[in-house]
Amino acid sequence: MRVVKAVKVPAALRRAPRYVRPVPRSRFAWRELVSECLAGVLQRPARSALTSVGTVLGVGTFVAILGLTATASSQIDERFNTLTATEVTVEDVATETNEFVELAFPPDADERVSRLNGVRHAGVYWSVRLGEGDAVRSTPVGGGAGGTGLQVVAASSGALEAAGPTLSQGRVYDAWHDATKQRVAVIGSGMASRLGITTLETQPAVFIGDQGFTVVGIVEDVERKADLLMSVVVPRSTAQEIWGAPKNAKMLISTQLGAAPQVGTEAATALSPAHPEYFKTVPPPDPRTLRGNVTADLDQLFLLLAFICLFIGTVGIANTTLVAVMERTGEIGLRRALGARTRHVTAQFLAESAALGSLGGLIGTALGTITVVAVALVRDWTPVLHPGIVAAAPALGLATGLAAGIYPAWRASRIQPVEALRR
Repeated sequence: MRVVKAVKVPAALRRAPRYVRPVPRSRFAWRELVSECLAGVLQRPARSALTSVGTVLGVGTFVAILGLTATASSQIDERFNTLTATEVTVEDVATETNEFVELAFPPDADERVSRLNGVRHAGVYWSVRLGEGDAVRSTPVGGGAGGTGLQVVAASSGALEAAGPTLSQGRVYDAWHDATKQRVAVIGSGMASRLGITTLETQPAVFIGDQGFTVVGIVEDVERKADLLMSVVVPRSTAQEIWGAPKNAKMLISTQLGAAPQVGTEAATALSPAHPEYFKTVPPPDPRTLRGNVTADLDQLFLLLAFICLFIGTVGIANTTLVAVMERTGEIGLRRALGARTRHVTAQFLAESAALGSLGGLIGTALGTITVVAVALVRDWTPVLHPGIVAAAPALGLATGLAAGIYPAWRASRIQPVEALRR
């Protein structure tokens, strides 16, 4: 047996400080972050899909609303620009300069303006002022629907043609009825429903006060003067013979495309070469103003619904991420014990919630775009969707996911390794 002698170490060497190699700090590379994020999302695919549904609905609604609003606005602009280029209104303002002139429009006003180049139809009309006891009612006399609040419009045959009526039954009266002062009437579909007139086969009549008029046509729709749908329209000459000359007569002119400005400058002279100041040409309403009034309230309502959907999606992602933090407490504690830092845990859960939000944003953007295109195809419109909206919508989903993951990620980073491993 070999005996090993102990070697005495000098005191100077025993006191010398030893070199201690520092423990390397843990790192979390981007590749590892992406890998952990995908593992966390794909571990429960059904839950992840249901979690992103709220973001899908919110972003999809956001894209669809903005796209449909832009498409509808473009369609409204196109239609009203066409009407703007083909419509002229002339007002009788003779009483402002000559109080002795009751009606400045001559009897042949329709023919005078129709001879202008570019005019399709033209006619005079006004609202008839009835007496206090005059009421509009259908046959039998004294029975049926009706009342004193119904509107009666006197219009020449040219005015009816300029309004662009679509008839459901019968016909409109013509120049012969107007020239011979016939007791005929054309009523709108709304007025016919109110008076209880459903068919013209029985030759129904309406009474305005004590004056009877045979209904010859029912108008279903008009291109201009929508108030005619709730009116009883009678020939101009007949109305003037019964109720006298009006004080608020106007002329409606429909023109060929692009001819409205020129016709507007020539109409007054054509009606009265000696006194063109008796007439005032009124431009049609600005389509941009009308579009703003129509779409402003709807825009606000639907955008509010979109943000509500986004809020619901944010709450859903936050709730699911928080549940995942509670279920993975042991995993988080083990990672912390192996050297993971608090920012690494925070980054992991933020990445998972951001991934769910981005996925929901991409799917929602696709669904919203498809919705806009589908509606435009069905309505025969031109789809309008700003590229910036399509590009920003997925980023909106990403921001939603990040906002939803802030609190769960903070809770995960606050878990202590010792307490986590005890569970």
